[in-house]
Amino acid sequence: MQFLQSVKGRALYRIMSLCCSLSFCMYGYDAGVLGGVQTTKPFLDALGHPTGTYVIPMIASSYTLAAAVCSLAVTFLGMPLGRRGCILMGNALVIVGASIQASSWSVAQIIVGRVLCGFGIGFISCSVPTYMAEMSITSKERGPEVAVQCVWLISGVALAYWVDFGFTRMDNQVSWRFPIAFQAFFATISIIGMFFLPDTPRWYYAKGRIEEGDSVVMRLHDRPFEDPAVQAMREEILASIKLEDEDEHKFNPLDLFWDRSDLKAGRRIRISFMILSLQQMMGINLSVYYSTVIFAQVGLSPFLSQLLAAVMNTGFALGTYPLPWTIERVGRRGVMIWSAVVLTICMLVFVIMIGLPHPTLTTQWVAVAFVIIYNFVFGYGWIGVPWLYGPEIAPLKLRHLGGAAGAFGEWLFSFITVFAGGIALQNVGWKIWIWMLLSCAVAVPFVYFLCPETTGKTLEEIDFLFAKPEIRDSALAARVIHHRHAEVLKKDHVIEYEEKEAV
Repeated sequence: MQFLQSVKGRALYRIMSLCCSLSFCMYGYDAGVLGGVQTTKPFLDALGHPTGTYVIPMIASSYTLAAAVCSLAVTFLGMPLGRRGCILMGNALVIVGASIQASSWSVAQIIVGRVLCGFGIGFISCSVPTYMAEMSITSKERGPEVAVQCVWLISGVALAYWVDFGFTRMDNQVSWRFPIAFQAFFATISIIGMFFLPDTPRWYYAKGRIEEGDSVVMRLHDRPFEDPAVQAMREEILASIKLEDEDEHKFNPLDLFWDRSDLKAGRRIRISFMILSLQQMMGINLSVYYSTVIFAQVGLSPFLSQLLAAVMNTGFALGTYPLPWTIERVGRRGVMIWSAVVLTICMLVFVIMIGLPHPTLTTQWVAVAFVIIYNFVFGYGWIGVPWLYGPEIAPLKLRHLGGAAGAFGEWLFSFITVFAGGIALQNVGWKIWIWMLLSCAVAVPFVYFLCPETTGKTLEEIDFLFAKPEIRDSALAARVIHHRHAEVLKKDHVIEYEEKEAV
């Protein structure tokens, strides 16, 4: 593993991307794996056939509640541990939690395992987007790279349903224990790789560890310290830190409710929380966790319900694939606004079809078609961009708060929708989807009025989208913007690497 400590340039970046991608793939796999086995006979036999409408939803949602709690913990632990440290901690917890789940013989035991996995995924979901965004050396690679992480995330969901579909053809304890244990495979590879990788230069600089920050910047560029591209990135980051330090109205928790800070840090953290909260209220985790239940309630057979659940979640994963190639062309706002419009239409048709008093074969398959389209469009527009947007808009020294606030919103409302929504699916049926329909409609004005475009801007320039006018016009701000010309140098450097690798 000494090799990893000497890797530089694009090779280093790709190894980091792979390790983070495996962590996010595991996150998606863990989110989906229980949905395909929770109604099978071997699973229920092992847990003693629990009764009560709340038990299975509680097993599923204990994971999301733990992730929400851990996201809050990252607001305190994120800066001391660092982005890399949080990812390592998350992978370690998932390995332990997966082992406990796969060996469970009671409801209490599997909930303990789900909680530990939830803590682990809480660390990972807060930190992976921040880690990859801060490791970017050009503004144009930041969006596509985080989008690639989310391709792996949703591919993990699809993989979980296909593994479940295959193993549940068996009628023994392996049918559910192996699919649940398999998540530890991703965590093990990711933790080994991350152990030998550095933290981000921005974190090192923010902690005052200047020499280590310089070292990482040089490794990312594969150039000496005196190189203009290295110096430009270094000075831009340090100038941004100085700007935060000179903020006369420092951030305090009350700014989350009434923001008085010069850089509007409170507003930015609120947006990070709200955008991922809204993502969950739009209904995606309800459809992922209860895919088989949804199709069964439409009137399909158990076999067809499981098959279509795997197909739908594969479509969900496929929807994420175009985003890395289009996010910089369409922009963050464009992707979210127009996909939310399509999601509203799909959910409206789905609700009408399943709400008809006398369903027919035609209404069944129209409902199936539109919920599959809904998942595909959601995968494109409301997975990668919200995960990127929160850490992207947060100030450097508070970026762990931006990531944690977004993840807390994600997991808090995921818990609400998975636990309450799971009970509601059994008690009120199709009417629960009206909530999701309204949330999809609300997403359009939310993004239009509250989310400025960040495409094409460095992390340091984004500060000035939110800063007070007098700060935006300050001499120090001009100094940060002055270093924008370094993008040309960085771009040339990336092309140079690609040419070298081609040779």
